[in-house]
Amino acid sequence: MTVAESIKSKLTAALTPSRLEIEDESHKHAGHSGWQPGGETHFRVRVISDLFTGKSRVERHRLVHAALQEELATRVHALALELKTPDEQSR
Repeated sequence: MTVAESIKSKLTAALTPSRLEIEDESHKHAGHSGWQPGGETHFRVRVISDLFTGKSRVERHRLVHAALQEELATRVHALALELKTPDEQSR
């Protein structure tokens, strides 16, 4: 399973998102800190989930980080997050 597939599986299970986008941006960071040959080190993740309702930005990030703690401790160097509720998705 690729890192992106693992991220998708874990976030789907943890957040039941209505929308989930995972973009591997590793190619943009070649030669920078944390980059590894073969990529899968730098990701942008966009999630729309009802579970974010009433939660602060920090609380939303903590939910994602808890779900992905294994990936963040091993292969993933950078994770850019865009986390919204269904009501916020047009912003």
